[in-house]
Amino acid sequence: MAGSDQEIRTVNVTRYVTPLREGGSLPAIAEADDDFLYVLKFRGAGQGVKALIADLIGGEIARTLGLKVPEIVFANLDTAFGRTEPDEEIQDLLKASVGLNLGLHYLSGAITFDPAVTQVDPLLASRIVWLDCLLTNVDRTARNTNLLWWRRELWLIDHGAALYFHHSWNNWKENAVKPFLQVKEHVLLPWAGELDAVDKEYRELLQPGKIKAIVDKIPADWLMSDPQEASPEERKQVYTDFLTLRLQSSAVFVKAAQDARQEII
Repeated sequence: MAGSDQEIRTVNVTRYVTPLREGGSLPAIAEADDDFLYVLKFRGAGQGVKALIADLIGGEIARTLGLKVPEIVFANLDTAFGRTEPDEEIQDLLKASVGLNLGLHYLSGAITFDPAVTQVDPLLASRIVWLDCLLTNVDRTARNTNLLWWRRELWLIDHGAALYFHHSWNNWKENAVKPFLQVKEHVLLPWAGELDAVDKEYRELLQPGKIKAIVDKIPADWLMSDPQEASPEERKQVYTDFLTLRLQSSAVFVKAAQDARQEII
């Protein structure tokens, strides 16, 4: 799997295999011209490119921190792709998604993590909880863990619900230093007893330069929804500044997570 310091590959989608209808945005399994299968997230889905941006940033930060994430690729859809798709809803989605989409390497045979069956090492649980507090990821709950067991390791998928400040862009500086109160719903919080140690480790690993390098990977046309309000470079700067400021204020979200954990154990 490619590291976050490497360029993200671009593949061309050659075959739509099957929809994953458990996802609200109709992700799908698709085959690309490198003969691999990917879970494809579409730019034309209801949540739009902002979900792809959050997934890209979240996944690459997770990989930088040493967590397991399927390889992320840019997946190009040609204008002719999907014309023969019989399902009208899917055909409309494909037509609206021409251009660069986001793909995650398909982990064949992976099993959804079930907290009622499997416990997680406290250090690993703390690392994932810390990451989701940094990213303000609201979608790692018992209802939808977005965690897979594959080859006896825990893999993180789908960070599309993270960085929710970018749905309005208002008060992003204030949001950057707020505690992540939704952590009380985090599926791994009961095991996350090593947050202080992880905070020290991850603050050293995730330098501002690495954050900027990850944000710079966002395709410019994913940032063109409001070109009159801000340019792609200005949007990238906000993402970089938000994450840098949040990292500098990590003691705030770490304490909130510790307080929430004390209430449930």
